[in-house]
Amino acid sequence: MEIIHPLGAAYAERFSREESPLLKEISQFTRQHHAQAHMLSGQAQGAFLSFISRLLQPRRILEIGTFTGYSALCLAEGLVTGGLLHTIECREEDAARSREYFARSSWKDSILLHEGNALDILPGLNETWDLVFIDADKVNYVAYYEAVLPRVRSGGAILADNVLFHGQVLEEPVKGKNALAIQAFNEYVQSDPGVRHALVPLRDGMMCIYKL
Repeated sequence: MEIIHPLGAAYAERFSREESPLLKEISQFTRQHHAQAHMLSGQAQGAFLSFISRLLQPRRILEIGTFTGYSALCLAEGLVTGGLLHTIECREEDAARSREYFARSSWKDSILLHEGNALDILPGLNETWDLVFIDADKVNYVAYYEAVLPRVRSGGAILADNVLFHGQVLEEPVKGKNALAIQAFNEYVQSDPGVRHALVPLRDGMMCIYKL
């Protein structure tokens, strides 16, 4: 199911900030050569991630799900001087390609890529997060949220992608393990008294969470 009309999506990209040459290269390569190119954040969502990061001016950013590195580079645009972005990717090939792109970017010394299972890696990251972006396997969204929330500072934010999951959460009944997991995540955030949140219908849905 198409939640966002393709013409509306194209219009949003037209009037979002222009991609850098490196972001354009990542986008073009991913769309042409990656079997799961639909997972790419893309121009409009990348502009949104950059916008939020620039507003928060984070010192520490966490990304769960690097893919080919596009979203990490967008998030890094808001880092303060001396800030760091930790990003976690479980796929060896995607991690290797992301490292190549990061090494060519302005943030080559500010991005730390961890390869492996995020739930194994997170306990070892002794950081207080200003901004977290969750965009990994959907069945673990609640587990990721529970793992990172205690380490997000008051006034910090968590962004979670794909919370409309291709429109499957709108079906009655919701079915399929990924859609059910996303529905459970949305309900979990809805019931959390320690945050304020808004589900934004950007691309495949973005849950924007502010920690009180």
